[in-house]
Amino acid sequence: QVQLVESGGGLVQPGGSLELSCVASGTIFSIGSMGWYRQTPGQEREMVAVYMSGGSTKIAGSVKGCATISRAYAQETVTLQMNNLDPRDSGVYYCHAYRIISLTDRDLTLWGQGTLVTVSS
Repeated sequence: QVQLVESGGGLVQPGGSLELSCVASGTIFSIGSMGWYRQTPGQEREMVAVYMSGGSTKIAGSVKGCATISRAYAQETVTLQMNNLDPRDSGVYYCHAYRIISLTDRDLTLWGQGTLVTVSS
């Protein structure tokens, strides 16, 4: 069974940095895109950054210049690095994987369980 396992997050001071990692576990043959979304109370989940299957990336305008996304295909891992964090960057960050082809699935989309990021002094 394919799962997304997230790590990182926690309490970060304003102006600080964080790194979130997500690993897709299971017998996986390929994944289309992998990325990070975030959600704050009362708000819809929004894209932060996505690493597309072809190697291009999408970065939300609200974090452009402060966020970098990278992907290790062999390890089925996607990593989000953010710097110069602002309290508005607080929220639950979710890993997302699209078009997973695995031993048991031909076209699976998954969300991670979410990891809380709090930017506060």
